[in-house]
Amino acid sequence: MTQEELLVLVYKKDERAFTHIYDMYSKSLFSVINVLVSNREEAEDVLQEVFVKIWKNIDSYNESKGRFYTWILNIARNTSIDKLRSKNFNNSQKNLSSDNFVHLLDDSNKLVDKVDTIGINEFVKKLKPKCIQIIDLLFFKGYTQQEASEELEIPLGTVKTHNRNCINDLRTYLKV
Repeated sequence: MTQEELLVLVYKKDERAFTHIYDMYSKSLFSVINVLVSNREEAEDVLQEVFVKIWKNIDSYNESKGRFYTWILNIARNTSIDKLRSKNFNNSQKNLSSDNFVHLLDDSNKLVDKVDTIGINEFVKKLKPKCIQIIDLLFFKGYTQQEASEELEIPLGTVKTHNRNCINDLRTYLKV
C-alpha cells in the first residue's frame, strides 16, 4: 500500500490505517521528541499526544503544502515545545526527590553553618536591610528572581536592580 492510499484510509478514520501510520512513524517521532524533552516518560506521553493530534487533525493536512512526514514531524516538534513551556513540566523539573538531599539532612553541620564558615554571613550583615533580604532569598534560599519578586511583592526589575547593586556592595566589602 502506498502512502497516498494509506492517507485516504486515515482521512476516513480507518483504525487499521492509523495503526499502520503509528508503526511507520512512531520510532522516528519518539527520537525527535525524546531529544527535545530529555525525559523518556514525558517523551512517551508527548508521543501519545502527537498521535491523538494527528488523528483529530488529519483533515488539516494538505499534500500541496508538504510531505506527510514533515507535517507530523512539525506536530511532534510543536507539541514537545508546548510541553517544555508548560508550567507543570517546569515545576516537575524543579521538584527534586528528597533522596538528592539526604546527605544534607544526615550531615551534622548544617548548610548555614558551612556558608558561615567562609565568613560570608558577616559581610552580608553589613549590607542594607533590603540587600540582606534579597541576597538571603536569591543565594541562601535558592529563589529565582521572579520568585523573590513575588515573595517581596516588588517588581521583577526592582529585584534585578537591587540584586546587582547589592552584589556590587558585597564586592566592595570583600575587596574583590
